[in-house]
Amino acid sequence: MAFIDKLREELDRAGRAAQGALDEGKTRLEAFRTRQLADKAAQALGYAVFRAKQAGSEIDADTYSRLAATLATHDAEAAKYEAELEARRAEHRTAAEKPADTAAPAAAAPDEAPLAEDVAI
Repeated sequence: MAFIDKLREELDRAGRAAQGALDEGKTRLEAFRTRQLADKAAQALGYAVFRAKQAGSEIDADTYSRLAATLATHDAEAAKYEAELEARRAEHRTAAEKPADTAAPAAAAPDEAPLAEDVAI
């Protein structure tokens, strides 16, 4: 039964690792998509300013406010996803640095106590 329990434990650990990788991939994709939206908003704002300057005027306040708010929203959302990714990386680094305490030393096994004749004096 110990073998089955160990196998189940390892399969659970592998499943958690796979789920973590999937979650990280989803977060990376959302961060990328949101960053693209922020870039498009910045591009639209730049074009609006360029066209207004080219026409010899200033960009109207409503257009500027709308485009700037869209850019700020997408930028903040992308920063949130990137911070989440960084937190996952830090958590992964911390977990990787912890010693594995699941493997017990062979000498500590109670059914494998050394015999008196095996011990060198």
